[in-house]
Amino acid sequence: MIRIIFVQVLIMFLLSAVGYLMFKGGKISNEGSKSIGNILVYLSLPCVIINGFLVEKTPERLQGLLISAVLALLVLLLSMGISRVLLGRHALDNFAGSFSNPGFFGVPIIVATFSEGAVFYVASFIAFLNLLQWTYGVYLLDNSGEDGMLLKKTAAGPADTSIGGKFAAVAKRLIKAPFMIAILIGCFFFFSGIPMPGIFSKCITFIANVNTPLAMFTIGIYAAQTDLRKMFVNPHLYKVSAVKLICVPLLAILLFKILPFGSEELKTCVLIAAACPVGSNIAVYAQLHNKDYCYAVETVVLSTFLSIATLPMVVALANVIA
Repeated sequence: MIRIIFVQVLIMFLLSAVGYLMFKGGKISNEGSKSIGNILVYLSLPCVIINGFLVEKTPERLQGLLISAVLALLVLLLSMGISRVLLGRHALDNFAGSFSNPGFFGVPIIVATFSEGAVFYVASFIAFLNLLQWTYGVYLLDNSGEDGMLLKKTAAGPADTSIGGKFAAVAKRLIKAPFMIAILIGCFFFFSGIPMPGIFSKCITFIANVNTPLAMFTIGIYAAQTDLRKMFVNPHLYKVSAVKLICVPLLAILLFKILPFGSEELKTCVLIAAACPVGSNIAVYAQLHNKDYCYAVETVVLSTFLSIATLPMVVALANVIA
């Protein structure tokens, strides 16, 4: 299994290299990279989520969905907490340490290691991760200053937005989110037991299959716009990567060791999702909220490079102490 994971990670690194060369060769422009990003966010990732739910409803799968959802939420909350403790008040660092890249990076590894059906176990992780990015992640960026540090809390005043107003704004944003629509569609077909017409199911599968190549091309495009020499000698980026790639997965392993429920396959799938590099969405959110886009890109690129070594090691360690 470790060899399979290593080979799959290496393949994704090579896909990133293709994106790097295409951008450097002028075959993909900045506008083209934005278009790829739109395809990822609004089409391919939602299809990955829907595809994960298109399985037969059985008592075992119902139990697996519940357990994987609980484990996913616990791991994500753990990631947010440990990032806040170890990375301090830097908003982008906290975002990077909290949220991985399971939809683009983890799914192909899980499919190669187990089967297409195993993606079902990380559907909840992808859903919760996107939900928390749209809420906690946006909170981090909206409440940070020009230096990127989280602003200290001040006493509430008449100009403060009411809690109800903030909740309504978040709820409105979530309802329109493509991943939320995908979750609702997926849950409908899974819980109702109504089979999706074959032609639509195959179409969704085809679109979901382009998710990883496009995402890795995007990582390569990010790398092509980065000063790699400067990035590789920045100790702060290594600290962020260490939290995301080592601390969070190790704590997840300890958590799974303590909790008595869940199969080894299910736990390994959630662990792989947690051990993935920094999610590329951080660059999208940084750009949307006028934060340090270049720094956000560097957290993605460096952690992706380092994950070639760390992800197989984490899974191997989990197998040893299981």
